[in-house]
Parts: sequence; structure tokens; C-alpha cells
Amino acid sequence: MQQPLAVRWHVDQRQTVAVLRQPTRGRLLVATPPLEDPNFDRTVVYMIEHSEEGAIGVVLNRPLTDDLEDPLDRWTPHLTDPGVLHDGGPVDPSAMIALARPTPHTPAEVDGAIRIADNVWSVDLSRDPVLIAAHFQGLRVFRGYAGWGAGQLEDEIDAGAWVPTDSITEDIFGALPQHLWRTVLGRQPGRLSWLADAPDDLSLN
Repeated sequence: MQQPLAVRWHVDQRQTVAVLRQPTRGRLLVATPPLEDPNFDRTVVYMIEHSEEGAIGVVLNRPLTDDLEDPLDRWTPHLTDPGVLHDGGPVDPSAMIALARPTPHTPAEVDGAIRIADNVWSVDLSRDPVLIAAHFQGLRVFRGYAGWGAGQLEDEIDAGAWVPTDSITEDIFGALPQHLWRTVLGRQPGRLSWLADAPDDLSLN
């Protein structure tokens, strides 16, 4: 079942809305090892939205072996390599989120798409690809997403669980997403880049 462009998340009404310390929309969150939650261990998350009410993003580096099923399979010719569905995160596996790469001639507004950043748009998969795909030069579809309540992501960043960093287009649409965690860390300055060489089993380090 496809979802609308903006995926809404629910915040506990008893929870006080936190002060937003540093918005991460359009940026990456890189998990630092070891992250106890297996859902996010060595993941790279692209942030779609981040406000005082919470945040949502999709995991970029967990491609699946699944193809798109009917009726979404009509988008298959527009997928970037590898042309498979990706595991976007543990929240709502029925949600299907599509990120698209614009062309140099993509207009400022496209019916059925919302710009997240200059190089990334969100596309409504319920629309006819014939009417939308011509404006984009690549598409990636994610099943599920990562979500945080008010102040939760900020607390996790402060605790050192995530490294926020700028994204480049190849991070979202590259052909080898399974290597993205080491690739992104490897281009970071100073000692942070050393994490890229951390063994899968940290007891061997």
C-alpha cells in the first residue's frame, strides 16, 4: 500500500515538545558502532523531515532482493541500480516512500512530487509515472522508514549514536548502497574517518 508524500508520525501527547537543536532535513545520519538496536547498526539514514515534533528518514544502505509488485511495478523502469526495493526502516513496513533525483531541467514545482533538497525529491507512487518520471533521472523506493518523537533524535545525536553529515547525490542513488556506511565515514575529516575501518566484530579491533 503506497502512502502520501508526507508520512505522518505520532507523538505521545504527554511528551513535551523539545527545542530543535540542529535540523537534519536533507542530511545524513551515520550510525556509530556499536549501535545496540539491530535495526540501525551500521546504517546511513537520509533525513526527509525534522521539526520540533519529531523526525523521519529512510535507511539508504539496506537493499532487499524484492522487486516492486503490482501496481508499483510500473515504476520499475525508472529505478536506479540496483533496481530493487530497499528496507527504509522498522516503522510501518506498509509505507512505500520514493526518492527521486531531478534532471537539470526539473521545474521548481512538479505535480505529484515534493522537493526535499536541491538534489532529492519525494515522489507520490500512486500517481502515473508517465506524468512524473520525465522530470527525474533516477528513483529509489523504500519500504518502511525510521521515525523519532519530539527531542528523541536530538538526544541520540548528543549521546553519540549518530554522526550528522552532509549528503551528496551519489549517497542516495549510488549503485553500491551496501558499501555506503564505510564510504561516508571514510570521507569525514580527522579521526572520524577511522571508523570506516572498524571491523564488524569490534572485539577484533
